Amino acid sequence: ATGRLTTFPGQSRYQIVVEDLALAGEGALLAKLERLRKALAAEGLFDEARKRPLPYLPGTVGVVTSPSGAVIRDILHRLADRFPRRVLLWPVAVQGAASAPEVARAIQGFSALPAGHPLRPDVVIVARGGGSTEDLWGFNDEAVVRAAAASSIPLISAVGHETDTTLIDFAADRRAPTPTAAAELAVPVRADLAAQLADLDHRRRRAAARALSD
Repeated sequence: ATGRLTTFPGQSRYQIVVEDLALAGEGALLAKLERLRKALAAEGLFDEARKRPLPYLPGTVGVVTSPSGAVIRDILHRLADRFPRRVLLWPVAVQGAASAPEVARAIQGFSALPAGHPLRPDVVIVARGGGSTEDLWGFNDEAVVRAAAASSIPLISAVGHETDTTLIDFAADRRAPTPTAAAELAVPVRADLAAQLADLDHRRRRAAARALSD
C-alpha cells in the first residue's frame, strides 16, 4: 500500500491515506499465474477435447524429473511393484532458473523422436515433489505448458503433493496427485491382468467343451 502519511501530534496518532494497492510476494505470483492461465485457456490449450487416453500397457515409460531424490525412486519402485516396464529418464532441474527451459526441452525431445524409435516412450511422466509456490514455479512457465500441450506422446503431470496445482496440470492428458500415483496411472497391476486372463481362458475352455458336447 502506498499513500500519504498524516499525523495527529496531540494524540500521538498516525494515519495513512492509501492511494494505491498492489499484490506483493506470493500474492503477486498468484495474480500473474491466474492471468497466464486465463490467456492459455482462451487459446484452447486446456480443452478436454485435446486430451488423449493413456496407453493401457506401455512398453516404455519416459520420466522427466531430477535424477536424484525420492521422486524417481518412488516411480521406479511403484512401476516394479505393479508391472515392470522399461523406464527412460530425462534428467532435468526441477527448481530454479534452469528448471523451466530444461523441462520444456525434455518434453519436446521425447516428443520429437519418430514413431518406432527405440528410445521413444509410449507415455511420459513429468514429476517433482512438493514445495512452495516459488519452488514449483518452473512448472507454471508458458514454455513448459505449451510443450506439454503440444506433446505427441500422452503425458501425465505429477508435480507437488495432492493440494499443489501448476499450469502443466491443465495441459497434461492426465494429472496425478503424486509421483507414485503417476506410476499407478501409467501401468496396470500385473497380477490383476494375469487373473483376468486366467478367467478368460477358463471361460474359453468351458465354451469349447459345450460346443463339442453339442
